[in-house]
Amino acid sequence: MPNKNTDLHKAKKRKKDEFYTQLADIERELKHYKKHFRGKVVYCNCDDPRISNFFHYFSYNFEKLGLKKLITTCYKNQNRDLFSQNDS
Repeated sequence: MPNKNTDLHKAKKRKKDEFYTQLADIERELKHYKKHFRGKVVYCNCDDPRISNFFHYFSYNFEKLGLKKLITTCYKNQNRDLFSQNDS
């Protein structure tokens, strides 16, 4: 029987401890809760909304889920700002 956590074990061996939930897993789980999102505000606290599969899922399905608002936060490092061209 193949190990179901092969990606996690490979990451551990390479000392790469960043693991992101797969979009397919999010879709498979949240399909059971679609009616609960109507009119709600979803808050995604993520490392980077550009690569967050949770943010991707909720932004792509915003209207279908009937969300009221989608909010995301992330740590702003010294790299270019995600949402503006301001230099400060």
